[in-house]
Amino acid sequence: MINVKATELESKRFDKALDEIIDLFNNLENDDPIIHFSEDVMDNIERAKKKYGTSMVDEKINTVVNEMLSWLDLDDVDLEESDESSEETEEDQDDEEKE
Repeated sequence: MINVKATELESKRFDKALDEIIDLFNNLENDDPIIHFSEDVMDNIERAKKKYGTSMVDEKINTVVNEMLSWLDLDDVDLEESDESSEETEEDQDDEEKE
């Protein structure tokens, strides 16, 4: 018969390692959503998902967003460029909206 029960020392090491993993996870940067929906839109999305199902609502939203983005000239945009240039553009747009 093989004994697979961890010793007290091993248990303490596993507990310490698990605590470190949890700390790392808790200290991760928050994900910034790609699109910042207003509270009203978020509420309506949740209602639609409840009524029609998540996959259908996701498909519909993706279809609408893809169609809207197809109107924009995005061929010259490189996704590998640093985010600094897009942040500057967002700041410029925010400034223009305030004026």
